Amino acid sequence: QVQLVESGGGLVQTGDSLRLSCAEASGQTFYGYTWAWFRQAPGKDREFVASILWSGDNAHYADSIQGRLSISATASTVYLQLNSLIPEDTAVYYCAAKRGRRTTDYSGFDFWGQGTQVTVSS
Repeated sequence: QVQLVESGGGLVQTGDSLRLSCAEASGQTFYGYTWAWFRQAPGKDREFVASILWSGDNAHYADSIQGRLSISATASTVYLQLNSLIPEDTAVYYCAAKRGRRTTDYSGFDFWGQGTQVTVSS
C-alpha cells in the first residue's frame, strides 16, 4: 500500500500562516492523479478542503474556507498554503491521492497520509 507523508503542521496564533506539504516517502510520482487535502477536527467528520490535478491545474476549494488557502502540486508533491488562520481551522490535516478525476468524497481516494496536526490559538 502506498503511504503518503504530510509535514508542516504545528501550533500557531490567530492570523498566522502555515504551508503543509505531502509526498510519498520514496519519491514516487502520481502522473494522472488527483491530489486532495482533507481535515478532521475533534468530534467532527472528515471534511474536504481542496483538490488539484497532478499537473497543478484545476484547483478546487471548499466554499467554507475559500479565500484563505491555496493548493498547488506537482506529480510528486502537493502543498496547502493556509493564511489568516483562525481557531476554527484547528484539525488534523490529511493528504490523499486518487486515480483520475476529482471528488470531494474521502471514500473515493486510494492513498492517504497519516495526518499532520494544525492547532490555532486565539
